[in-house]
Amino acid sequence: MIVKMSRYDFVLLATQSDDFIARLRELGLVDITTTGWEPQEKDRLLVTDIDHYRKAIESLGAFADSEEYAESTVKYSSGREAYEAYCDLRQQKTSLQGEIARLEKLAEELKPWGDFEGDARERLAQQGVVLRYFVAQSSTYDALAEQWANDYTVVEIGRDSSSVYFVVVTTPAAEIVIDAQEVKAPQMDSRAAMAEAEKCREQISRINLEISGCAANVGVIEDELNAKLRELQSVKIKGTATEAADGALVVMEGWAEEDKSQQVDALLDEYPDVIYLKRNPVPEDDTPVKLKNNRFARLFELIGAMYALPKYGTMDLTPFFAPFYMLFFAICLNDAGYGAILLLGGLLLLKKGGASLKQAAWLTVFCGGATTLFGLYTGSLFGMSIPDMLGYESIAQSPFLDFQNQFFSLALALGVVQILFGMFLNICLQTKLFGFTSTFGLLGWFIILLSGCIAVGLPMLNENLTISWFTASSPAFYAAMGVGAVLMLLLNNIKRNPLINIGSGLWDAYNNITGLLSDVLSYIRLFAIGLSGGVLAQVFNSLAMGLTGLDAGIESFGVGTVFQIIGATAILLVGHGINLFMSAISSFVHPMRLTFVEFYKNAGFEMTTRSFEPLTNEKK
Repeated sequence: MIVKMSRYDFVLLATQSDDFIARLRELGLVDITTTGWEPQEKDRLLVTDIDHYRKAIESLGAFADSEEYAESTVKYSSGREAYEAYCDLRQQKTSLQGEIARLEKLAEELKPWGDFEGDARERLAQQGVVLRYFVAQSSTYDALAEQWANDYTVVEIGRDSSSVYFVVVTTPAAEIVIDAQEVKAPQMDSRAAMAEAEKCREQISRINLEISGCAANVGVIEDELNAKLRELQSVKIKGTATEAADGALVVMEGWAEEDKSQQVDALLDEYPDVIYLKRNPVPEDDTPVKLKNNRFARLFELIGAMYALPKYGTMDLTPFFAPFYMLFFAICLNDAGYGAILLLGGLLLLKKGGASLKQAAWLTVFCGGATTLFGLYTGSLFGMSIPDMLGYESIAQSPFLDFQNQFFSLALALGVVQILFGMFLNICLQTKLFGFTSTFGLLGWFIILLSGCIAVGLPMLNENLTISWFTASSPAFYAAMGVGAVLMLLLNNIKRNPLINIGSGLWDAYNNITGLLSDVLSYIRLFAIGLSGGVLAQVFNSLAMGLTGLDAGIESFGVGTVFQIIGATAILLVGHGINLFMSAISSFVHPMRLTFVEFYKNAGFEMTTRSFEPLTNEKK
């Protein structure tokens, strides 16, 4: 649900603003409105610093988890000192890494010239002997080498698949005319280049020790970041506060949770020279939103936050879409083995991931557990048929669900159920906001659709679900359809002319019919994704058995059988790993789409971009 808020309007002396904000931080219960803030040049520098600090903290966190990290007892006196030291070290390390890459490339280029001593070449030059370096195509060199040897002293140094590297021994003033490309004389050989690269690596090792000291002090860097965030928050507050009495007074807007507002009142009553007005929010207010749900629904706030928070005064749909999302995830993945892997992964993440990943870990546990149960219901275990393993002649004769032949219609039925549920929630919300009479048009549609589903849809889904007194030909059905039509066509707006209502109702009928049809058909993706993942799992099983010959069985166990088993295991691990990865992504994304598009639309979801973020001294 959405937590109820109270609005405050503060009027205080401009000279008190810094102290007043500091007191609100200590309290940690008030969100000050800063909507419309435009940064000045100095503010942009602060925003840039905050971004750099965040990136440095992320980078140091990754470094601390790497093999380069070493335990360090270095202590920095401030977060800024540690941050600046890290920036300088990172720049040095990046420069050295670039130099290593250059030297390694140079060493590769120098390999064909072999090993040589630069001093020896200098001594030859002093005696009037010059070495000039050339590269030629292998075919050209092989064809002209003897001819060149008649005029020059040619020595082949090395060659690769396409080129020959050679030197011509001559005097300083001699002119050489040959069909080859002369290159600059190398200043070092590949050994020297690799030695230089190794020196750079040693320097990086020393730098890594110093960066480890920075990583060990990431806490003080986080403290500095939080100080800058508080500074930015204060800048925003001052930049958006309204000045009065020629700048002597400041007017600010604040928000607090209604059930905690008494603590705010107590502070304001004690604070000198502050006037405040307290009232409940109105629809025109930009009210911040905070959600409060039970433990189960709270896990799915992570999903809802990927789209938007609900607007204050409307309805938090998280508790209502949570069971559907978990079920849709299980349907899309549709394999007990895959679900068990996710379940174990979630439990491992819960144990090793820390507090920051606790919500994601529990979400993985619930979705993995639901997938395991649904996979058992459909009889799928890593693409293998559980009914076959239990000895049933066919899945139709077993208690398992025949997903391939039966779930297409069930997917559509689930779509209808969620859409009707969303419409019902929309009716409840509109009744709360505008009164029951404002919902007559939507209520009429709901009655028509619900009546059609009960009278026509249920018998199509299963003959045993037929309600004898409510069929497509029963008086009760016609009565319900008539009531719905009257509400939809004549009473969709009781303040308008009935003729206008009829025209508006017919137009709404066209839009609703086309829209609802596309909405319901969207739920076919549940069947399609679940089926495709299962088929791919079966394909990988067939490949593993067929390519290794294990599909024909094992007549006698020997060394060849061991290799067959190893090969089949490798194919299964790779194949099912790819399938699990792709299917898990689809199972995460497509139920989210059904929630945000089909369900949210029919439930009348309204969004806001502002969450409740009270001033606080705690780390963020």
